[in-house]
Amino acid sequence: MDEPDLFTAAAEERQSREPGRAPLAVRMRPRTLDEVAGQRQLLKPGSPLRRLVSGSRGPAATSSVILWGPPGTGKTTLAHVISQAVEGRFVELSAITAGVKEVRAVID
Repeated sequence: MDEPDLFTAAAEERQSREPGRAPLAVRMRPRTLDEVAGQRQLLKPGSPLRRLVSGSRGPAATSSVILWGPPGTGKTTLAHVISQAVEGRFVELSAITAGVKEVRAVID
């Protein structure tokens, strides 16, 4: 796993020392699937997202998720929540700025 760049590392260190100074949006971001508002059909018991977060194994288990939708709808927040719940690796890529090279680097 790549080391964070200088700016990311500094921001993470500052936030861990002073969590109250994080932007309001970051402080208000849901930390668990139960804190996510809306999308009841996706969050109901037995749904694929619930099974993913609960650590279900077998054919229904997922190792990768692609979230698609307009800006500001909670895709990144949902991805953070899922990665924290399953203690998985979270790599944020934007289809706007990432190309094949960046995707291959993440996969490698």
